[in-house]
Amino acid sequence: MGLTKSSTGINILSGEKDNGCEKSRFEIGLAGNPNVGKSTVFNALTGLNQHTGNWPGKTVANAEGCYEYNNSINKVIDLPGTYSLLSSSEEEEIARDYICFSNSDLIVVVADATSLERNLNLFFQISEITEKVILCVNLIDEANKKGITINKKLLSNEIGACVVLTAARQNVGIEQLKSKIKEESENKRIKTKEIIYDEHIEDGINRIKEILKDNKCILSDERKLRWAALRLLEGNNGITNSIITNFNINNETSLEIENIRKDIKEKCKDKSIEDLVVEKLVKESESIAKKVVQVENKYDTFHKKVDKILVSKGTGIPIMIILLMVILWITITLANYPSQLLSNLFANIEGWLRNVLAQTSIPIWLSGMLIDGVYVTLAWVISVMLPPMAIFFPMFTLLEDLGYLPRIAFNLDKCFKKCCSCGKQALTMCMGLGCNAAGVIGCRIINSPRERLIAILTNVFMPCNGRFPTLITVATIFIGGGLVGGITGSLVSAMSVTAVVILGVIMTLISSRILSKTILKGIPSNFILELPPYRKPQIGQVIIRSIVDRTLYVLGRAIAVAAPAGIVIWIFANVPVGGGSLLNYCANFLNPFAHAIGLDGYILMALILGFPANEIVMPIIIMSYLSAGTMLELDSLLELKELLIANGWTLLTAINMMILCLMHYPCGTTLWTIKKETKSLKWTITAFLLPTIAGIITCFIVAQVWRLFA
Repeated sequence: MGLTKSSTGINILSGEKDNGCEKSRFEIGLAGNPNVGKSTVFNALTGLNQHTGNWPGKTVANAEGCYEYNNSINKVIDLPGTYSLLSSSEEEEIARDYICFSNSDLIVVVADATSLERNLNLFFQISEITEKVILCVNLIDEANKKGITINKKLLSNEIGACVVLTAARQNVGIEQLKSKIKEESENKRIKTKEIIYDEHIEDGINRIKEILKDNKCILSDERKLRWAALRLLEGNNGITNSIITNFNINNETSLEIENIRKDIKEKCKDKSIEDLVVEKLVKESESIAKKVVQVENKYDTFHKKVDKILVSKGTGIPIMIILLMVILWITITLANYPSQLLSNLFANIEGWLRNVLAQTSIPIWLSGMLIDGVYVTLAWVISVMLPPMAIFFPMFTLLEDLGYLPRIAFNLDKCFKKCCSCGKQALTMCMGLGCNAAGVIGCRIINSPRERLIAILTNVFMPCNGRFPTLITVATIFIGGGLVGGITGSLVSAMSVTAVVILGVIMTLISSRILSKTILKGIPSNFILELPPYRKPQIGQVIIRSIVDRTLYVLGRAIAVAAPAGIVIWIFANVPVGGGSLLNYCANFLNPFAHAIGLDGYILMALILGFPANEIVMPIIIMSYLSAGTMLELDSLLELKELLIANGWTLLTAINMMILCLMHYPCGTTLWTIKKETKSLKWTITAFLLPTIAGIITCFIVAQVWRLFA
């Protein structure tokens, strides 16, 4: 019998009534910071008896399940991972409201044994709300490897709560945890440690408590009453509104509390009430950690030395740029061979398909549309897009697994803060290097709706995997090969593509600043950015996550959009208009505008027709110059260079082509994703116009300055 149950009592997966958790004796909340193994503890407790859904009215996922122990069933609620209950992100609101306003029997706070000091902060925040709490110190196996030992008995005495040591991945300590959960849920608990604050804050807490009591506030629990008084004293809008709503505090009482808060705020002088509270919690956590944690060796010395280099003001960003250049160089170098193999394979299949269709009665126009339109387009997208993605995504995932990506966010955090946006945007920007659609989806990690929207609208300024082939080709022909040549030319090509990526970062920052000062005004939110320890990557997971979850997922979306695009491209290339094709007619119409920005009409038409997938831009340009009815591939870069020069390409054309390739509207897949994420046509149109206008203006300025001094 399944033991899964949603909040409505209906199993969402099956739609059937499930009575397993309805028979549960105790309800246990599982809380903790991200990356402490909380989900592993949850899985170890509940096994397969679990269910995943969304919190009512929220986008944050929840998980709940049941387990049986000593003939009784316990229900476990896996709360969102959070560093603090003192701010107002969705995750923190959910965890805080559950702990304070639900009728759970016990809260288990999962902590990281290798970083107890940081994790105790959250424990004290929770123990201020309820005495029904125990501390599960997880990852003791990792701690042992690093020479860390924790005095369990002393820790329990210091915090005034039960402590269990676990290594959930190895199932160590899980049975003891179940035993303590049962014991603590049934019996009267010892009083957990009470944090005593500055005398002015304590005075404010006591005065607000008396007001709440006098006004017959429904709070009967003394600890929750103290916690509510402290939060009302701080004046955080999100928390205050929850307390007023849930505890039926009237307007008159709220005004009295506000007067007390103003009085205490004046007495605290230089520091805010919230800063004093946080400072006390941090000092208390540090003090206890020093007493109970012993380190046999300086296990983190190596990590600190590495971080001094990777997150240093002087070396952090240069190393980041060099690393990006190396990844691009590896991707460029290795992708050529499998790309050529796939191209040859699809060419052989194309020949076979043409012979098959030739023996049928299918009209020539229909076979042309299917082969020269749909098939050739799909073949180009797969052969050009798949190999680089299959190389780039694993390397990107490897950096993620090693723990380097949070360091990138750390390095760029101040830049984004100056732009009034969120430092987490650096992570979503990195995701955009692989695929802008994936970067847009990754913006979910940003809590503030305003900052999330800024990140979504500016993500396209990062060149995605589909634009790299065009950037690399143009850079190799006109910059690396045209100016230098040889092995040095390859390095110059990689450097020029890296320069384009840096330009993308600069445009992201500029656009974020403009948006935050105009249509998306607001104050940047604060967030805690954890720099996790460097860990040995799990190669199997890296391969699965990068190939299955990212590469094939993105490729599937690109194929879905590119297939109908092939029909449109075939129509433009083959439908006659005024003695030429529809493509020629449109290109000639666009020529005056294109010349003003240093390009030609065929390039603009290629970018327009390449809307479904950026990979097909260069093939469309080749098809246009050769007046062919289908996309073609030339045998060598030398042939391509001769073709482009014969059609008027110069170094200015190449530079502006790279600029416009970087800065133009998102591809169809990305726009589709933006519409789904924002649920707004207005913001989807904005995402279309913002990079396009920026690209046109930049190209116009470059063209005019170039011609002025040429």
